[in-house]
Amino acid sequence: MNLNRLKLLAIFAIVVEQGSFAGAARQLHSSRSRISEQITQLEEMLGIRLLHRSTRQLSVTEDGKVIYERARDLQDILVDTDSLADQSVPKGRVSITTTNDVGINKLLPCLKSFQTQYPEVFVDVRLEDERTDLIAEGIDLAIRVGVPKDDRLIARVLYRDHFQIVASPDYLEKNGTPKSIEELEQHNWISLDISSSDGVQRFYKDGKQVQVKPRSYYSCNSPLMMQQMVLEGIGITAVLPSTMQAALTSRQLIPLFPELQGAPIEFYIVYPSRRQLPSRTRCLIDHLVQSKEFQK
Repeated sequence: MNLNRLKLLAIFAIVVEQGSFAGAARQLHSSRSRISEQITQLEEMLGIRLLHRSTRQLSVTEDGKVIYERARDLQDILVDTDSLADQSVPKGRVSITTTNDVGINKLLPCLKSFQTQYPEVFVDVRLEDERTDLIAEGIDLAIRVGVPKDDRLIARVLYRDHFQIVASPDYLEKNGTPKSIEELEQHNWISLDISSSDGVQRFYKDGKQVQVKPRSYYSCNSPLMMQQMVLEGIGITAVLPSTMQAALTSRQLIPLFPELQGAPIEFYIVYPSRRQLPSRTRCLIDHLVQSKEFQK
């Protein structure tokens, strides 16, 4: 396929519709002589005469009329193609996946400001606690814990956090506030099964590991569900403060044993490749990295 020929055919269609080289030149921001040269070039490529030229007017030949009927839509196709490829104004759709808790507590607050700044970019949000294959599923971005093992993926640090022990005021009122590790182990716990298969909670104090082995515990595979369970007063748990900042600020959750902290956790924004990254995707990456929601 000769792409230059397609361009010349589109120019020919504009000349026919404008009725002159001058009219076509004005529409295409070119010169009359340049348009005339391009039509001559097209005629030489095709081996036929498309236009009869005179000092006063142009007329389309019989062959030219046939060619015009086929070429008349090319200008719209080329304009649409240029528009789609134009990266100067970010537009189009971007897909992103993350866990339910990060999506609702961190990503959601960023979307309104992103919409205001980039009104022609639309975000497809997929909330899944299970990891998705970005390349196989055709997803543009993901927010994930830890560096991906797949070397086809690029990872950029978004924020850092660590688990902190919390409980609701209602739970503490009914069950008492533990004063020691031994007392803490006697309370009901809510355990996230992806971080502890046996209910044992691991923290650090002054660089040394401290294990909390609850006598009884609920187990849950969803961080978001676990957060709701602790708010309902079902038990004590360890949460990432960044995903429960509002509840901690409003005292819906009370921090316990602040000297005990989980191992540092890094959240990354992950995407398949830097090559020819669409401007809409780059804009969303930069917006999330710079957002105050991910700086808390």
